[in-house]
Amino acid sequence: MNKVSFFALILGFALLATACKSGINSTTKNTSATAQDLLEARYKMLLDYPVDSMSMPRSMTIKTNDIKKVPSRDWTSGFFAGNLWQLYRLTGNAEYKKQAEKWTPFSKKESANKNSHDVGFKVYCSYGEALKVENKQEYKDVITKGAETLCTRFDAKVGAIRSWDFNKDIWDYPVIIDNMMNLELLFEATKLSGNKKYQDIAIQHANTTLKNQFREDNSCYHVIDYDPKTGAVRKKTTLQGYNDDSVWARGQGWAVYGFTMSYRYTKDPAYLKQAEATAQFFITDKNLPEDGIPYWDFRDPAIPNSARDVSAATVMASALYELYGYTKNKTYLAYADKVIATLESDKYILDPKINAPFIFDHSTGNWPKHDEIDEPIIYADYYFLEALLRRK
Repeated sequence: MNKVSFFALILGFALLATACKSGINSTTKNTSATAQDLLEARYKMLLDYPVDSMSMPRSMTIKTNDIKKVPSRDWTSGFFAGNLWQLYRLTGNAEYKKQAEKWTPFSKKESANKNSHDVGFKVYCSYGEALKVENKQEYKDVITKGAETLCTRFDAKVGAIRSWDFNKDIWDYPVIIDNMMNLELLFEATKLSGNKKYQDIAIQHANTTLKNQFREDNSCYHVIDYDPKTGAVRKKTTLQGYNDDSVWARGQGWAVYGFTMSYRYTKDPAYLKQAEATAQFFITDKNLPEDGIPYWDFRDPAIPNSARDVSAATVMASALYELYGYTKNKTYLAYADKVIATLESDKYILDPKINAPFIFDHSTGNWPKHDEIDEPIIYADYYFLEALLRRK
């Protein structure tokens, strides 16, 4: 038995035990050898995807089998290399490491791209994962360079890192909840370099987000637009949710993950409190399906005939494994385990007949733009693999 098969067998037993303990219906949560075989087959397809700096896989249109390929400037470009690094850590199979080493350098130039707030996603999800495997100075230098670049988008008057530069006729200084995820790059850069500037900016951004991005019920807005002259809030709105006051599911995941991660580095109890409050909102919402995979927006009036978002579930599951580590609140552990058990089924694992570098189907990218609806999307896979590592 090879290492991949052994890992799959052990994981299958662990998930089955979790399902029994938490009362998950084992008839709908497939943890059989068949499901594990499906997963293993999907993992191996990542090795077959041809290396090309302009063809980083982002998503796939199932009806046509067309893979959406992106260059390094796309915010999702670092995830594929990250997936390969994580699969190496999960399986011990050196083939994943070999492929990861080929893909990772494509993200290097993004460490100097000042036109994007997503330096963290692009650099840390690739080079950050590489550093967890190999303690190379090159990896550290790229991460620190990326942090320096990200800091150029910070405005002290607003107290936050600017998100988009487009649609300047709509927003003056937009800050999105997704930006919390990019703070990990800054926190890590301070650890690597000893320069407190990066962490100080991360803390200021987190504090501004904490002050303005959340509603009374602890759900979060997608976009807060600021007046750069005064730092005052101009409006609270959305780009990817159903409407300004709806609850975009992945945005809630970004919030819980981002503040849990910020607590990891700062031990600020306010961050932990917000992470717990938003997590509680998410997992107790009346529109969260029984299997734990949310609709793309909790307030879409088309529910239950609305698209699901596996990526929102995997982001939240990964966040809650970490949050459980700080709180020992078994509610978080139960939800994360439920998501993993649910995804270990042929309902969500991509059909093995489809030759593509993705693991799961049924994620939703940008519903308002009718883009990437109910499709495989690369970051759903990334946070699933990260959740497995955290669970392990």
